[in-house]
Amino acid sequence: MPTLAGLIAVMPLTGLLVLIWLYLDNPGDVKLMTDYTRGALWGIVPSVLFFLAAYLCFRRQLPLKIVLCASFAVWLIAAIFHQLLLHRGAG
Repeated sequence: MPTLAGLIAVMPLTGLLVLIWLYLDNPGDVKLMTDYTRGALWGIVPSVLFFLAAYLCFRRQLPLKIVLCASFAVWLIAAIFHQLLLHRGAG
């Protein structure tokens, strides 16, 4: 059941905990909650690209070290763009 394990691994448990934490620390701050959820929503893109890169590398039967380095590099580049775009849109 590796596909079920994959689904469970990407469950939004951290997002749920952060939403609860933000709410408890800042009750009624809708802007904070909105900004967090917008960042999390767009943050899905770098994560998807990470797994897409890993999938493509595994399909080419590359060693795990290369798969992880390539996938993380793709994620890091996407995460930098994520931050640049969201900060540009907010300012």
